[in-house]
Amino acid sequence: MKTILLYTAVVLIWGSTWFGIKLQLGVVPSQVSVAYRFALAALLLFVWCWVRRLRMKFSLREHLWLMLQGLTVFSCNYSLFYEAEKHLVSGSVAIIFSLLAVFNILNNWLFFRVKPTYQIIVGALIGLFGISLTFWHELLNLGSTSDNFLGIVLSIAATLVASFGNMVFVRLRKDEMPIVQGNAFGMLYGTVILFAYACLTGGKFSFDFSPSYIFSLFYLSLFGSVIAFGCYLTLVGRIGADRAAYSSILFPIVALCLSAAFEGYRLNALSALGIVFVLGGNALVLAHKKPANAQPGKPVKTSSAEAIEA
Repeated sequence: MKTILLYTAVVLIWGSTWFGIKLQLGVVPSQVSVAYRFALAALLLFVWCWVRRLRMKFSLREHLWLMLQGLTVFSCNYSLFYEAEKHLVSGSVAIIFSLLAVFNILNNWLFFRVKPTYQIIVGALIGLFGISLTFWHELLNLGSTSDNFLGIVLSIAATLVASFGNMVFVRLRKDEMPIVQGNAFGMLYGTVILFAYACLTGGKFSFDFSPSYIFSLFYLSLFGSVIAFGCYLTLVGRIGADRAAYSSILFPIVALCLSAAFEGYRLNALSALGIVFVLGGNALVLAHKKPANAQPGKPVKTSSAEAIEA
């Protein structure tokens, strides 16, 4: 039940953040908006750690890994996604982000020599096929202009960087890095990297005082960054990076519902059929069976890439 709740929270929150990102574009440079987002999120996490008196001392080696996490998870990939949404609608970017499940499977194989099971491969393919059906009309128009093509390239690059970040997290969890403290330092390092990049590229540190920008900033910081990342990385620790990333298959469905509610999008028969395939593939991937030698009440070790207590 806890896994299901974590999974649902991740899907609902991150499914709605794509629209929140759209509200951030315009007055403030994208990398500065991302820096504001994670600076506020890092502050909230450090306050939480101070109140709870959590351990905050880590070795230099651990800080280097946290810096790499900040580079991949909390700066580069989001900067690319913000730029991509200047060229594509948020739903299209969410569709491309669904490739995270595929990239994680491949990177698990590349970095940790973990071969995916046929069940995971088939489930992911069914889900991706469902996404294609759900957004078939949008996919047909993705590459119609050079502007769309740039958005596609940026979205794919951002998704690949996010997958690398997932692998860094798996490595940190093997060293038993606490999730909350790890996120706090990762977001801090990501913020420093973004501010440094903005300074080097001449980015203007402006601010948009419109209600939509301020609301989206707090929503993305508190829910999209602090709460959702904590749920997601906990989920990675419980069911593995490849299965956790399959939640990205459902993000476009939430984005679709928001579009139907606020942007006049109408669900057609083809899209409805696609949703059925997405949910079916999701159920197949999550139908994880414990090894035969598992004993009730005792944790089960997963693969070497997921060397975390199940």
